[in-house]
Amino acid sequence: MSSSDLDQSAAELGMGGKLAPEADDAGYRKRMERRQQVQKQRVEERNKEKGLVLVFTGQGKGKTTAGLGLVLRSLGHGERVAIVQFIKGGWEPGEARALKAFGDQVSWHALGEGFTWETQDRERDQQLVEEAWQTALGYLRDGAVKLVLLDELNVALKLGYIDAETVIAGLNDRPELTHVAVTGRGAPAALVERADLVTEMTLVHHPFREQGVKAQAGIEY
Repeated sequence: MSSSDLDQSAAELGMGGKLAPEADDAGYRKRMERRQQVQKQRVEERNKEKGLVLVFTGQGKGKTTAGLGLVLRSLGHGERVAIVQFIKGGWEPGEARALKAFGDQVSWHALGEGFTWETQDRERDQQLVEEAWQTALGYLRDGAVKLVLLDELNVALKLGYIDAETVIAGLNDRPELTHVAVTGRGAPAALVERADLVTEMTLVHHPFREQGVKAQAGIEY
């Protein structure tokens, strides 16, 4: 059975629970046994390993949080990670304080000076983006670093401070098993096309806009 056939079979068998049509325990167990077999085949067939480009974008909250979740997971496996923040800077978020516990296993660089309406200086902003990108390239080319998080790089791309071709060339120049996560709103089409995984966060409700709730420690920073 081909991979696509296995995927189709898994979809048809479903997730189980009360979504399954069988009312009797024996019928349900039979369905789930078949689902287990299909899932085992799917996992066995997909056994490649490669460094991934993961993009977290969209208007919804959680893009940096998703990237930092990968950072924590990699650290838990004893890997070295690097975080380069574009645009952001001037304050120390809770994550940076918490990750200090991992010592030299993690490198954190907040190389921006804030949002455009705070800096009010396009030339300075672009200079900082270029410096951040050079720092990022150093980690992208270092085979000892398992994961590189390029936080808010999508915003720098959207603002025109760096172009997608430059970024993609840098991503392509990394070791085969190095993962890289890129966050921020407005990921350009070329980067989305290049990525192995793209997740778009959708805004449904936001307490700042709808309720006037300020940014709070532990939630926004």
